[in-house]
Amino acid sequence: MTLAGVAWIFSGDPERALAVLVVATPCPLILAVPVAIVAGISRCAKIGVLVKHGGALEGLAQTKTLLFDKTGTLTAGRPTLHELIHDDSWSDKELLFYAGSLAQASHHVVAKSLADAATNKKIALEVPLSVEEVPGDGVIGRVNDRDVVLGSVSFVKGKSKNSDWSQEALSKIEDQPGLITAVAVNGTLVGLIMLSDEVRPEANRTLHLLRKIGIRRMVLLTGDRQEVANAVAQGLPIDTVIAHSTPQGKVQAVQDEERLAASAMVGDGVNDAPALAAARVGIAMGARGAGASSEAADVVLLVDTLARLPEAFFIARRSFNIAWQSVFFGIGLSGVAMMVAAFGFLTPLSGAVVQELIDIAVILNALRALAGELPAHLRS
Repeated sequence: MTLAGVAWIFSGDPERALAVLVVATPCPLILAVPVAIVAGISRCAKIGVLVKHGGALEGLAQTKTLLFDKTGTLTAGRPTLHELIHDDSWSDKELLFYAGSLAQASHHVVAKSLADAATNKKIALEVPLSVEEVPGDGVIGRVNDRDVVLGSVSFVKGKSKNSDWSQEALSKIEDQPGLITAVAVNGTLVGLIMLSDEVRPEANRTLHLLRKIGIRRMVLLTGDRQEVANAVAQGLPIDTVIAHSTPQGKVQAVQDEERLAASAMVGDGVNDAPALAAARVGIAMGARGAGASSEAADVVLLVDTLARLPEAFFIARRSFNIAWQSVFFGIGLSGVAMMVAAFGFLTPLSGAVVQELIDIAVILNALRALAGELPAHLRS
C-alpha cells in the first residue's frame, strides 16, 4: 500500500498504483506451504506412513528428541516362552492354564504370547470372568472359580502373599534380563513365567540413520524391569533408559522431554496411547499394534518395521524446506515485480500475467516435495 501510494504521488498516474497492488497479492505465501505439505503427506503415504494432518508433518520436521516404547516397538513384539518357574505343588500345565486363560482378556503382546503358548501346548483354556485390567501392570480375574492375578512381578506381589518358595525364586531371577510375568492364584504367588523378546533386526540401523538426519536424543521408555530395558538398549544408540514406567509415567517423560526440545513418541500398545496423545507427534506401530495407539497417534506406520521412520523424517524435513524456499522465492519475485510496476514498466494487465506466472512457479517448486530420490543411505 505504501509503495503504491508513493508511485501514485510521484508519477501522478493511478494506474501505477493499481499495477503495484495487482502484483502484490500474497498468493505465493498462501499456495506454497499447503501444496508442499500435501505433497509431503502423499509422499509419506507411498512408503506406508500415514500422516494424519499437516501439523503432524511439521512436527516430524521439527523433532529433535525421539522416545521409544520397548515391547513391540524396538523389539519384535513376539515374546516366546523361555522358562516356567513354580512351586513343586504346581505343574507347567496348571500354571499355563491359569496364565493363558486370564491372558486372553488382555490386548498386551505379552498376554497374547502367553495365551498362544498355552494353546500351542494343547491346553484347553477357560473364558475368564470378572476381568479387570490395569494398563501397564497386569490383569485380575476369575478362572475356574479361582481368583487369578497376572502381570508384572511388583503388581502381582502387591496383590498376593509370598511363600518360602516365591521369595527364593524371586531372589534368583531379579537380575535376569528376560521378560518375567508373575502369576498368583487365590492370593498366593504360585509361578513365574520367563519370556524372551528379540530386538527388531532393523532397530540398530534405523536409530543410527535417525541420528544422521538430525535426531539428537533418543530415550527408551518401558514398564519392564531395569535389567530388561538395559539388555534391549545395549548396542543401540540410546541416550537414556527409563524403566518401570506406568502409562502416566510415560506421559510425564514425554512432557519433560518436550520442555527441552521438540519431541516425538513411538509406541504400539494400549499402554502407550496416553503418551502418544500427549506428545507433540505421536507415532504408532499400526500394523500389529493396538487400535487405541493408532487412534491417539498423529502418524501411523502401516508396515511392521521401524525402517520407514528415517524416510518419513527426511520427507517431512525436505517438504518444509521446499515450502520455505517457495515462500521466500515467491514473495521475493513479487517484491521485484512491485518495484518494476512502481517505475511504470508493468501495466495492471501485464502485472496480473506476471503474478500468475509467479504463482505457477511457486506451485511447481512446492510440488518437488512429491518427487526426488531419497539419499542412498535411506533407501530400503
